[in-house]
Amino acid sequence: MAIEIKAPTFPESVADGTVATWHKKPGDAVKRDELIVDIETDKVVLEVLATADGVLGAIVKNEGDTVLSDEVLGSIGEGSAAAAAPAAAAAPAAAAPAEAGEDDPVAAPAARKLAEENGINIASVAGTGKGGRVTKEDVVAAVAAKKAAPAAAPAKAAAPAAAAPVFAAGDRIEKRVPMTRVRATVAKRLVEAQSNMAMLTTFNEVDMTEVMALRSKYKDLFEKSHNGVRLGFMSFFVKAATEALKRFPAVNASIDGADIVYHGYADVGVAVSSDRGLVVPVLRNAELMSLAEIEGGIATFGKKARDGKLSMDEMTGGTFTITNGGTFGSMMSTPIVNPPQAAILGMHNILQRPMAINGQVVIRPMMYLALSYDHRLIDGKEAVTFLVTIKNLLEDPARLLLDI
Repeated sequence: MAIEIKAPTFPESVADGTVATWHKKPGDAVKRDELIVDIETDKVVLEVLATADGVLGAIVKNEGDTVLSDEVLGSIGEGSAAAAAPAAAAAPAAAAPAEAGEDDPVAAPAARKLAEENGINIASVAGTGKGGRVTKEDVVAAVAAKKAAPAAAPAKAAAPAAAAPVFAAGDRIEKRVPMTRVRATVAKRLVEAQSNMAMLTTFNEVDMTEVMALRSKYKDLFEKSHNGVRLGFMSFFVKAATEALKRFPAVNASIDGADIVYHGYADVGVAVSSDRGLVVPVLRNAELMSLAEIEGGIATFGKKARDGKLSMDEMTGGTFTITNGGTFGSMMSTPIVNPPQAAILGMHNILQRPMAINGQVVIRPMMYLALSYDHRLIDGKEAVTFLVTIKNLLEDPARLLLDI
């Protein structure tokens, strides 16, 4: 009896997905919990694993097809990885003349006839019947796979489209590739944010002298005390942001229809770069986390993003976002708010600049900060004082401990 391969159950925020990659072909042996197919959604790539040992049967949804929650993708026929090897070894025998009799132990007559009518080499069909016998259902699956192959080929060719093509000097050619689902969704959401939100950006600058001195002094002891977790700058910004969010709850709120929803917690999204683009995993209850917990969480997210292992739950929600363009050398930018959030903080490159302090010109490590916010919910005064609060907390980190 065939076992259906189904798409995962998508959360309410995800309407559908796209079949990204089939890792097995019809007739291939599969083992329980082995990766069979990847489903790309607007947020993450979901892995679909085999629920039993057997042989991959007909593929219902090909690469590039849109799938809904719990929709059937294909099937697994009876058999096992162990049984598939003898079946494959017996394949040459299956190439015997098609006029083999009713007692042929390799392929049933109906299966042979169907294979001949559809131009299928019976030797290439893995049998799922008793003793590796090729059944009519096996040939039906092979026919379906053959018909699906041309449609699947363009999707496979388009898979590496995330990377821009490299052209030789003097080339006057163009290459058209489809957007990945993630890129298309990001583009749509960014346009919607700018169209549906009264978005403004306010800027300030922060002197990073104290934070850098603190990090330099304690980074080795910090790493040793926290099992290899490194002390970076992001944890200071997350900590300062959560403290500022307590003082300015409107910045941590969201609009739902005609209502304002105030959140009694700070779920901070931290933008992380990956091969699939920018992703924003969320630190839940960041206001309760220590510097070590924040740094450890960000490091884990970064590794998962690079490996494509971020879960849907880790990517959804969030009441406030921090993005750091400074890691790529950005000096100043205006980040776009991620709805339904009301604000986003942008960090930038740290540069040594001359500053006038107490009537003297001194060189200090300075960073520009940008806060983009929804003016429908946050007044200009709130936005400016929120950003000034972050600046003050970072320029005098003792304030974070003293809650002042």
